[in-house]
Amino acid sequence: MPSEPYDIVLLGGGTGGYVAAIRAAQLGMSVAVIEKGKIGGTCLHWGCIPTKALLKSAAVLTLVQNAKEYGVTTTGVKADYSKAVKRSEKIVNQNFKGVQFLMKKNGVDVIQGTGKLKDKTTVHVDLTEGGTDEVKASKAILINTGSRPRPIKGVEFDGDVVVNSDHTTWSTKLPKKVIIRGGGATGVEFASIYHEFGCDVTLVGRVVPNEDHEVSEHLARTFTKEGIRIIPDYRPTADDIKVTKKGVTMRIAPEGKEEEVLEADMLMVATGRTGNIEDIGLEEVGIETEGEFIKTDEFCRTNVDGIYAFGDINGKMQLAHTAMHWGVIAVEQIAGENPRPMNLLQVPLCTYCHPEIGSIGMSEQAAKEAGHNVKVGKFPLRANGKAMIEGESDGFIKMIADADNDDLLGVHMIGGHATELISEAALATLLEATPWEIGLAVHPHPTISEVMHEAALAVDGRALHI
Repeated sequence: MPSEPYDIVLLGGGTGGYVAAIRAAQLGMSVAVIEKGKIGGTCLHWGCIPTKALLKSAAVLTLVQNAKEYGVTTTGVKADYSKAVKRSEKIVNQNFKGVQFLMKKNGVDVIQGTGKLKDKTTVHVDLTEGGTDEVKASKAILINTGSRPRPIKGVEFDGDVVVNSDHTTWSTKLPKKVIIRGGGATGVEFASIYHEFGCDVTLVGRVVPNEDHEVSEHLARTFTKEGIRIIPDYRPTADDIKVTKKGVTMRIAPEGKEEEVLEADMLMVATGRTGNIEDIGLEEVGIETEGEFIKTDEFCRTNVDGIYAFGDINGKMQLAHTAMHWGVIAVEQIAGENPRPMNLLQVPLCTYCHPEIGSIGMSEQAAKEAGHNVKVGKFPLRANGKAMIEGESDGFIKMIADADNDDLLGVHMIGGHATELISEAALATLLEATPWEIGLAVHPHPTISEVMHEAALAVDGRALHI
């Protein structure tokens, strides 16, 4: 290691951390990343990449099982979940090598070890290979230590019967019956994976509760129709859950309904994530926290001069793409580049269950509560030729605008390729485009992207194909 301090030291090399390191190097700064695990963090190794690979395998299985509808006769179709996991691992390893190459290409030093703030310019490191070191920063220390799955209070994870997404992502074991506690993105994505691979799935919790209510209701109906049981109106505690030799039981007592005991081989807990703030020296340096997260401003600055925090650890929006953008904002702020703060209403949200969900901006209810005079345009995928061709006509797009000034307030979509199509709405939001302008843009035919065009027209009652 160099005898001189680095310009920037990153404590944690997750998605946001390694991107921040690259941007800092581009700006001519010397950079070190201290990482106790693998560079790339949760998103690459336990979250975004491997789970989406599993979802693709599940989708292929469903497609092959329904091949007859496309004029293709198949025989001997058999699912092999272990091979799906193996494929996921191959993709992750390939991406991991790519990130390692980027670190070398940009001259970023990756130090394997567990770091802890000693003071506002120094990180003490217990090196993975043995021994210790102290790494100094002349300009700033950036904290990107990420998050971990939150357990149900009083119910410990054992990695076998009571599990979280870290366990399920790499397990080749398929439960016959699984209870998923939590209906956020992780919960509904694994509900899709397990159901499509033949498991009996019960989901306890509201389905995608942070999405527009019509999207949430549509996904709940679709899941129910497919055979996934949903129990939305009960929040079980440790007193309701018992781990047995056979698996797990959960008592549910929804208001106005009879008490029932669910039985399953496995309980997957997907009730959110908590920040990794322990044992990283926050107290020693005097960094202010809010609950389980580090308090930061719009440029990711903490209350301690020269120390920044971004990604899951700031608790604002736990997404890989926000972590990347915050990392760039923090580094450019340090370099005096005058970066533009991130507007969370301009950040697209993606959920990769089947059907997919993409959204940005305010829901209809939130827009009304904020005092907007709302007008709404909706268009169903069943009226789109390409969606029918793809066999993905379940779903719709909903566009919300201000009736007084035509401002675009939100776009919400559920259906095939929603996570790709939402990028058009992200660009429109950034450029302050109105629905009229989106409707004026020529969309190619036949494509599913035409639903964006039609929904924009529908805001003013001008949809053409419904």
